[in-house]
Amino acid sequence: MKFAYADPPYLGLAKRFYGDLHPQAAAYDKKEKHTELVNRLMDEFPDGWALSLHAPSLHFYATIIPKKARICAWTKTVHQLWWDKAVQYGWEPVILYGGRKEHHRRPMVRDWMSCPRAQRKGLRGSKPDKFNDWILDLLNYKIGDEVVDLFPGTNGMAEAIARKNASGL
Repeated sequence: MKFAYADPPYLGLAKRFYGDLHPQAAAYDKKEKHTELVNRLMDEFPDGWALSLHAPSLHFYATIIPKKARICAWTKTVHQLWWDKAVQYGWEPVILYGGRKEHHRRPMVRDWMSCPRAQRKGLRGSKPDKFNDWILDLLNYKIGDEVVDLFPGTNGMAEAIARKNASGL
């Protein structure tokens, strides 16, 4: 099977957080670029995909994702504190579409997971190992499947795939 994972610059934060690193990042401050991304995921990865986003953009994404998509949650036990926000952003939505179907799967996989955010990985928004492992579990990745990481950043997903393949599971 062929899956994809996308962790694009978050809507409205792209230029501010990544403008110096990637000149094209500012395009992701526009809703049209995120719509293009979802369309690409649907066209090129019909077996399944996962997409990270931030909570403020969930309302927009809900209007462009397929009805069969599922919204999962990564809750962060350690997260950025924003002193000007009364209610903190302690979670991130993950949109899941498709994945390998397996009834009565053991061990089961929850549509949420909790762990601290990654720190000191060299790129803002990097995901921790446990998160990347969870994405592979959500898609029901098996050895021999292909996972295309559309925004590889620190190569955390490639490392998760290597871990999964080395474990033989």
